[in-house]
Amino acid sequence: MLPHPHQFTKHPAAMAISHRSLMASILLSLLLLQLVGADETASGYGTRTATGEKIDCGAACIARCRLASRQNMCLRACGTCCARCNCVPPGTSGNEDVCPCYNTMTTHGGRHKCP
Repeated sequence: MLPHPHQFTKHPAAMAISHRSLMASILLSLLLLQLVGADETASGYGTRTATGEKIDCGAACIARCRLASRQNMCLRACGTCCARCNCVPPGTSGNEDVCPCYNTMTTHGGRHKCP
């Protein structure tokens, strides 16, 4: 004897529960992604100036690296540091104490990363 055809179809209530579970999972995932993004901002990445605006890293790094003998390397390192710290010390060298985040970044070899 063959099973009745209705035994293999899902009941509408069971489908509604599955749909609700799927929607709840998606919403929970989005909430988790939002919390991870907020944690990264709080840890120092993407910080803003006192006025809440991002600085122009390109212009700041051009000014910082204008006397460097290796322009491309200086601009690349400065751009990375500026993007992470939202700060570039004034002048062409020194003054790292103005930007503590900029001053504490180091390379794998332990040398200062930021020019």
